[in-house]
Amino acid sequence: MITRRDMIALAAATAGAASLGVGPAFAQNVSAAELAKPGPLGDVWVGPETAKVTIIEYASLTCSHCATFHTTTWPELKKRWIDGGQVRFALREFPLDPLATAGFMLARADQSAKYYAVVDLLFETQRSWTTAPKPLDALRQTMRQAGFSQEKFDAILRDQALYDAVNAVKTRAAETFRVESTPTFFINGQRKAGAQSIEELEKIIKPILGA
Repeated sequence: MITRRDMIALAAATAGAASLGVGPAFAQNVSAAELAKPGPLGDVWVGPETAKVTIIEYASLTCSHCATFHTTTWPELKKRWIDGGQVRFALREFPLDPLATAGFMLARADQSAKYYAVVDLLFETQRSWTTAPKPLDALRQTMRQAGFSQEKFDAILRDQALYDAVNAVKTRAAETFRVESTPTFFINGQRKAGAQSIEELEKIIKPILGA
């Protein structure tokens, strides 16, 4: 069972250690059918099942490059293609440290009812809670903005099954799809590593859409 003390110690020891999140990019693509299989917590999709383009992102909440993507490219991606039904998107957990694991556990609370709201909040405020002297306490303060009481916050981080499920998503990504860095995207099975700009995504998406 994870204790609050365990999480604080682990988070303090690793906060910021993997925030760059850049590693080697692998050229090979993966089976779209295999990639589509959800993890133990399921996927939280944005966009219709009929979309021609499916994007799956593996990200860490403590990765600065992931934060760059979600605060700059993501809003434009959603506006251009997701809201119009051409693209379907899901973010999957690939925590680089225990602090990111804690963040994802919080995002998955209440059957993932506020998944993207919490993820967006944590990316937008990433520096304030990841660089704090006591990052888990800073994370608790940040989550108050999403309506999390101290009791709820602590209860979620004591949920061993949730902890195991979040890390199972990462393990499968590493072992099955050879994900080694964040963010890593799979666009209809095509691998793209690094924080993609909207222009870089457009070069991939437009040909698929026939535009």
